[in-house]
Amino acid sequence: MRWTVIDSPIGDLSLAVDDTGLCRVTFGVVDGIEPVTVPDPLLVETQEQVKAYFAGERTDFDLPLSVRGGSTFERAVWQQLSRIPYGEMQTYGDVAKVVGDAGAARAVGVACNRNPLPLVVPCHRVVGAGGKMVGFGGGIPRKRHLLELEARVAFENLWS
Repeated sequence: MRWTVIDSPIGDLSLAVDDTGLCRVTFGVVDGIEPVTVPDPLLVETQEQVKAYFAGERTDFDLPLSVRGGSTFERAVWQQLSRIPYGEMQTYGDVAKVVGDAGAARAVGVACNRNPLPLVVPCHRVVGAGGKMVGFGGGIPRKRHLLELEARVAFENLWS
């Protein structure tokens, strides 16, 4: 894996790519990683897309992804997360129903927590019943920031 760390409005983000695509997004700096010093085209493109997302200029990511691991259920959840439209939210229960197990809301939460590509695979768009702000591996303040950013940009795009 090749790593880089970028500054963002929600703090440092560590990004990793392999020969297939983006394989990790981590909040903060990962201990023991050595960021690449030679420009890596995929890391450069990932950085540009993440910066454009935070600037409100990008509402989706167009990057090759390399997702290894995850159970069949987790992969189904991650796929569903990718289908949640920008600026919208679904509950853990909604996601559970879509992936075929209406009683698996807690398991959806675990799958979201194990998402190797938060932000790009938007687990921040999943909320508790009634829209309650619960659970997020990056912390609730980051989740709130991401949801507020997307709501603002979606509203601006709707009226422009």
